[in-house]
Formats: sequence, C-alpha cells, structure tokens
Amino acid sequence: MTKTRMTNQAQLFVWSDIDPDHEADFNQWYDREHMEERVRIPGFTGARRYRAVSGTARRYLALYRASALTDFTSDAYQRAFTRQTQWSVTNFGRMCNTRRRVMHIAQEGGFGWGGALVLIELVPGAVSAEALRAQMEALLAEDGVLRVHHMIPDETLSTPLPSENTEGRVLAPCLAVDVSSEPIAEATLRQLTEAFGGAVREAETFRLMWSLDENDLPALDA
Repeated sequence: MTKTRMTNQAQLFVWSDIDPDHEADFNQWYDREHMEERVRIPGFTGARRYRAVSGTARRYLALYRASALTDFTSDAYQRAFTRQTQWSVTNFGRMCNTRRRVMHIAQEGGFGWGGALVLIELVPGAVSAEALRAQMEALLAEDGVLRVHHMIPDETLSTPLPSENTEGRVLAPCLAVDVSSEPIAEATLRQLTEAFGGAVREAETFRLMWSLDENDLPALDA
C-alpha cells in the first residue's frame, strides 16, 4: 500500500459554509436529495460529506467522485442543472464563502475512506509532482493513513458558484489524506504543513459525516 498510481478519475470539490439559521435544512437537503441526485448521474461513482474540525471558515466539504473529467461535460450532467428542485435552488442560494473545483485526481495511493480527512491546498507550481509522490508514499507507510490523493483543478470546468468571491480567485492543487481518526488527522496536518512550509495556502481537518456509493442506490422505478 506504499506506492502511488496515476489515474484518469475526477472529483468535484464543494467547500462551503451556511447560515446557522438554515443549517438544519441545508443538511437535510444534502442527505435526503442532493447527494443521491449527483451520484445517480452516469459516470459518478460516489460522494462523501465532511464537517470541518480544525477550522471554521467553511464548515462543510462535499466530494463527488467521477470516472473522468469528461463526466462533467456530459449531457446528463448538464441536464442536472436544468432540472433543479426548488429545495436545491433555495439551498444553493443560502451557501456562502463557497469554493467549487472540478479536479483531476492525478496521483493516488491506498484505498477506502477514513473517518477523518486532511485537506491541504498548495500554492500552484510550488511543489513538484515528484516531491508530492514521495510525500504521499511516506504518508502511506504511517499507521492510520488509508488513502492519499493529489487533485489538480481544471480551469475550464471549475466554474464558480454564485456565493464564491471571484476576486483574486486561485485554483489551487490539493492533497487529501484519508485517515482512521481525528487525532491521526491532526498529526498528519502538522506533518504536512511542516513538510510543505510556505507552499501551503490553506489546511484543514474534517470528520466524515457519511458516504454514498453508486452501488448503494436502488434502481429507480421506470
């Protein structure tokens, strides 16, 4: 489990906050409608929701896994935006301080999803692919580290949601690390911020709220 591999897979990354007055409805919408809708799009293989532990700027992170970047240009994906429910429209309008990125998963190692996640945003171009690979393989040798993935944003596909401030917008590569517990996430965060130093733009830890795999979903009635 100590080697990384190149992939053609992709991941939609939506990191956002919500007014506490609407938080309960926001979570219910994600849990009862939005996650299922997205995972049912052909090419999407699963989704995960997280709540921030180490920071408060954006409390919620959603990651949607797809087979390739082309899944974000498909007719089915585009149709999803023309058939929004009123519940979706309302909650998209309530989201704030949002970052939406469509990422190519350039390198990955390990497997499975952990109960906690470390997310590091890097200064574009500051860390070479070789240095990232070496750090990722070193992480995979650590107890409690399950999976690492290096994600590179696609500039064309990463269109902002209305609640994102586009002034000075930076499309930063990310390193995400799935681990088995929050204490291991905290230790991993410290390790990575020390290793990458000034190349780190932002760093957070999260706890997994829930995950949904495409194979979990029953077939829709014809």
